[in-house]
Amino acid sequence: MPQVTTLLKEASKLDLPDRAELVSSLREDLDPHPHYVSDEEVLERLEELRPGKVKGLTRNEFWKACGRP
Repeated sequence: MPQVTTLLKEASKLDLPDRAELVSSLREDLDPHPHYVSDEEVLERLEELRPGKVKGLTRNEFWKACGRP
């Protein structure tokens, strides 16, 4: 655990873009099969959501769908 504490102290000294890159890299290591969504897909889904073509999930519905209580 001391190594983690040392790493966290060092990581906190990084600027925001470098911290974001570090988090992204660590996240990828944890999930060998991540689900990537393109910017285009995000925009398409947003355009469906805004006029009410589709209904969004509540926070609780989202977490339940992710398998969390």
